[in-house]
Amino acid sequence: MDGLDTQRRRLILGGAACLVAAALPQTALALPLAVGKPRNIDMLSINTGEHADVCYFNGKQYVDKELAVLNQLCRDHRRNVSTEMDPKLYDLLSTIYDLVDARNPITMVSGYRSPATNEMLRKNGGGQAKKSYHTTGQAIDFFIEDVPLSKLRKAALDLQAGGVGYYPRSGFIHIDTGPVRSWS
Repeated sequence: MDGLDTQRRRLILGGAACLVAAALPQTALALPLAVGKPRNIDMLSINTGEHADVCYFNGKQYVDKELAVLNQLCRDHRRNVSTEMDPKLYDLLSTIYDLVDARNPITMVSGYRSPATNEMLRKNGGGQAKKSYHTTGQAIDFFIEDVPLSKLRKAALDLQAGGVGYYPRSGFIHIDTGPVRSWS
């Protein structure tokens, strides 16, 4: 009887573990982040010329002061409005940067966009999505000088950690922390 109880307990615990894993966001399962390793971002805004080189994760936790610097850099420059960006977006950027062995700063084309800015761009035929992840602080468009866009795209796709848009004619890629999907 004790053997049956042990088997049942293992089955229940195994099922519970599967449910927890299924409930985790895709990025929690996919990003190859080293535990205890600080994470840095060196980023330039193409729209404002502002630059930040910060250690936003100290190896144990996110550093609020440095996240605030990045959030300000990623603000909607048209309305000068910022939001709290998804820290997992910065993790994606940092991981992609490492995967492509980049040396130059990340050049951000678009980070946060207020709903009003997004709608204005949509009305002007810019091709923005109506429910863009940019408006929730979960997306960024970027390039890295001297790194081919195709290499950035491949690194982002290999992570299987969110959306990846490829815009070679515009000169950037899009990543977001939404569901895994891709488009050109």
